[in-house]
Amino acid sequence: MNILITGSAGFIGSNLCEALIGNHKIFGLDNFCDYYDPQIKRNNISSLQQNSNFTLLEADIRNENALIEIFSKNKFDLIIHLAAMAGVRPSIENPQLYTEVNINGTVNLLEECRKHEIKNFIFASSSSVYGNNRKVPFSEKDPVDHPISPYASTKKAGELICHTYHYLEKISMVCLRFFTVYGPRQRPDLAIRKFARLILDDKPIPVYGDGLTQRDYTYIDDIIDGILKAIDFVHEGNKYEIFNLGESRTIKLSKMISTIENSLGIKAKKELLPIQPGDVKTTYADISKSRKMLGYNPQTDFEEGVEKFISWLKQN
Repeated sequence: MNILITGSAGFIGSNLCEALIGNHKIFGLDNFCDYYDPQIKRNNISSLQQNSNFTLLEADIRNENALIEIFSKNKFDLIIHLAAMAGVRPSIENPQLYTEVNINGTVNLLEECRKHEIKNFIFASSSSVYGNNRKVPFSEKDPVDHPISPYASTKKAGELICHTYHYLEKISMVCLRFFTVYGPRQRPDLAIRKFARLILDDKPIPVYGDGLTQRDYTYIDDIIDGILKAIDFVHEGNKYEIFNLGESRTIKLSKMISTIENSLGIKAKKELLPIQPGDVKTTYADISKSRKMLGYNPQTDFEEGVEKFISWLKQN
């Protein structure tokens, strides 16, 4: 199978490429934007580029002409669309950019699928679409009409756009709502990696709010397993489904920090700051639908995952 993976040099993308490369022809599309150091992304895929089953395509999903050329020169059986401008707080500062990349870029890809009759598409959504949902855990049946950041809004919009193309073009579509993914190659701006790095450098970590915010931290291997199961599912026929991919366990910010401290054997210095606009209080995945329909079954508990991540961080 020929698979196009957008955002292929990122945290999730590079891990996914490695999981698929043995059995499929992988086309990795990335624009190596400077949201964080592009060299980190190039390092992520350096070993992949030695594999004859991997082709790197450097392009921006906002560039319609570049996509037209890529889709006309290559035949794809499946698109896995991970590329996006990420991050809640930066989206508040630059909502236009997030709209251009996350919404317009997604439409550009779906237009190429329409023109080339590509009938299988997986879209990376986010738990942020739930906003400050009062009902926990979050179910795919819950209304998601009150996002509290431009980033969350663009992910909700992406799900709706995917449904439109499913309905009109009969594209089999799966939207995956990722819950706070962490592990080796995690982006440097994300809390677990950022905090661990600051603690190792003997610098204070920024603690927003009272330390009682909660996240459903999901280890990268479990996310990759969920995507692999979604690949099997999306090929079973014309469908549109949304799935939560989380650990289905909440960890308080204070507990996250103490777990990192215990793993490093170093006490953190803390800088207490007010809660940030756009930050949700809790994320908590109901994964009963994913268990039933995908066979998704996360295996890595938080303490074990942090140990694995810290081991990787020290080596890199």
